[in-house]
Amino acid sequence: MIGMLGRGDGYTLGPDGKPTASNPYANGTIQHAFRMPNTCQLQSQPSQTWFASHNSFNNGTNDGFVSTPINVNDSVINGAVTMGYYIEEDLPTLYSLAKQFPIADRWFSSALAPTFTNRMYLLAGTSMGITSDDQDQSKILPPRGTIVNELDKFNISYKDYVSAFPSGSSLEIIPLSDNQTAAANFKLFPEFFTDAAAGKLPRFSFLEPNYTDTSQENPQNVVKGDAFISDVVNAIGNSPLWLKTIFILTYDEHGGYFDHVIPPPALKPDNVLPLISPGETLYEGFQRYGFRVPTVVVSPYAKKDYVSSMVYDHTSILAFIEKKFNLPAMTSRDANANDMMDFIDVEAMERKRPTFPKMPRIAAPGNTTAALKCSLTGPGVIPPPGTTSPPPKDHGGNSGSNDHHNHQ
Repeated sequence: MIGMLGRGDGYTLGPDGKPTASNPYANGTIQHAFRMPNTCQLQSQPSQTWFASHNSFNNGTNDGFVSTPINVNDSVINGAVTMGYYIEEDLPTLYSLAKQFPIADRWFSSALAPTFTNRMYLLAGTSMGITSDDQDQSKILPPRGTIVNELDKFNISYKDYVSAFPSGSSLEIIPLSDNQTAAANFKLFPEFFTDAAAGKLPRFSFLEPNYTDTSQENPQNVVKGDAFISDVVNAIGNSPLWLKTIFILTYDEHGGYFDHVIPPPALKPDNVLPLISPGETLYEGFQRYGFRVPTVVVSPYAKKDYVSSMVYDHTSILAFIEKKFNLPAMTSRDANANDMMDFIDVEAMERKRPTFPKMPRIAAPGNTTAALKCSLTGPGVIPPPGTTSPPPKDHGGNSGSNDHHNHQ
């Protein structure tokens, strides 16, 4: 997503300005990184299942991305698409934010696992063994509940702004998080814009995209997610609450796409073992982080031109909330997580002199008419093995590669 940003630990570029990254197929053929043919993605490919993620990791080599099957006993492999990337022309709002506000280049997903596992870590500091989006979470309840249960307990206001309820709410992954005040706490997303404009946001807001249209997961057109980010950031920047706000933009998992940074060992949250499917293995349990995900921290007191290289995962958000509101930790993972204060200019906060008194100008999103065409025409031609760029260019009339910009 932002590996071509030019700051932080992104792609290494060769003399031609293109990434040098590559990954082998099982027969030894090499797949080089390439700019995606357009802003649409393949259906269900690549994969970030427990099996595919661990095989992409491949015992600490990160050389299994291209060759790993999507699921255990599956004949379909992740394939060439896992080496695709986007540049600023594709995601102008995301790049604009990442150029001006601090980013993390060591923010890992919480586990080498798919969506629900990682969202459970965000909410509860553990997945209680869940390793698949298909497993039944209804009877697997974290001992301390979720972070919103803690907010409720201490009368700290929160809202979960969703595209639909209950199916669009991550809080519904863990039924214990549903409570007597659900009607007051779950709001359809248009209400976020109303609350932001009126200066009536709660003390904690959980902003969720439409997970079938604007979350940027395959097979979605990523420019729709860029537009969603643009709408949210502009609403925050124009809100009377701007000077009291921190906005954390991150992704639950890596979507199956390549990264060169090896996920480091992680502190296990508890003694619960992974619940695995037939043919899978426990691997290292939950004692290793997942692959990196893009993270940008937007705040009036954010450090300018800064890259935080401390190790984070989604439980760092829990640690930050717990520090802010003096709440107890959920598990051993968030109790020991870095709490994100490295992104904040504490001296500027103490002086009450914001580093960003106003939201800086943010580039318009990439949801142009040309970029939206592929939502109807398809994701374009993924290059064959051994190539470095897709044939032919399919960017809806946009100019060719922007490699000279040193972006992703």
